[in-house]
Amino acid sequence: MATAVEDRPLPDQIEGAPHPSETPVLFGQSRAEADFLDAFTSGRLHSGWLITGPQGVGKATLAWRMAAFLLSQPVVAADDMFGAPPPPTTLDVDDDHPDMRLIRSGAHPRLFTLRRAWDEKGDKLKSVITVDEVRKLKNFFGMSATDGGRRVVIVDPADEMNVNAANAILKLLEEPPADAMILLLSHQPSRLLPTIRSRCRELRCGLLGADDMTAALAQADIHTDAGEALTALSGGSVGEAIRLTNLDGLTVYADLVALFSGLPMIDRPRALSMADKCVGKAGATRFALTLDLIDKFLIRTARAGLQGPPAIQAAQGEALLLAKLSPTDLAARRWAQVAQDVSERTRHGKAVNLDPAALILDTLFMIEKAALDVAA
Repeated sequence: MATAVEDRPLPDQIEGAPHPSETPVLFGQSRAEADFLDAFTSGRLHSGWLITGPQGVGKATLAWRMAAFLLSQPVVAADDMFGAPPPPTTLDVDDDHPDMRLIRSGAHPRLFTLRRAWDEKGDKLKSVITVDEVRKLKNFFGMSATDGGRRVVIVDPADEMNVNAANAILKLLEEPPADAMILLLSHQPSRLLPTIRSRCRELRCGLLGADDMTAALAQADIHTDAGEALTALSGGSVGEAIRLTNLDGLTVYADLVALFSGLPMIDRPRALSMADKCVGKAGATRFALTLDLIDKFLIRTARAGLQGPPAIQAAQGEALLLAKLSPTDLAARRWAQVAQDVSERTRHGKAVNLDPAALILDTLFMIEKAALDVAA
């Protein structure tokens, strides 16, 4: 049965967070905002912008802020009776501005969002952005702007375009329509066509620190005293921090740290209990989360051997545990290999529909063996 249109989640919205178009404040990306504003005020505005950075750090919010700003600004600034108006000093657009009201209603005629579409049955999103979606831009650019303003396209994310869609976007970047701006978001820009990257100016979004993370979470109505731990475990991605909060990820990670504190031997009953929680439909989300957090733990363990224990713990006792497991460069290399082996094993297990409990236990015992090897 097809999902009703009004009930369909947006592919560019993180569950539990406001849509990027409705996010009032962008935290942690002032440098990227300043670079774009400088290009605008100096008359060096590119027609293509590639907004890059890890997933969940605010790239989409930045793109929507850029779009609202561009749509609200005249293409040619008119002089008033006192001469040219002062250049803008912020990307902020008043909520009562006509263009902002149109954006919030999803009905701005000069804004097009290119993202994954729903399949023909209407029950799930397509896995990629197809060329059929890009072709809709022909009509968008074919309609003359009634007020003569700019037109803006947001591609979110460009990483999800298939080859034909990417080539179609490339043609637009090579011969951009007049007064048009294309904003491409990318978590992994190296996967894009080199010609797309060369046609765009890049804006790099960085990871958030603990203070910005806490503020961004509060804006999403998530109030926590574990901002530092969430920053550490999410890698500075507010999107990931929201996901971890929604799924009680800090508690699950604390359980993993407690389990691994007994290494080089694992408490079998505790390991079995952890695996049992990942069984069946009810445990599917817990299964994916547990595998993801095991991967994070292994990466943090390998890093500890090179850089020392983390200054900020993601769980109580983590720093002491990582110092014990990964005291040297040699140990770090061993744990990095384990992380790679576990990742490959996980992909294979999912591909052949291996029993979730069996896959979790197999992963835990791989880690136990590695700890024994390092301790030997």
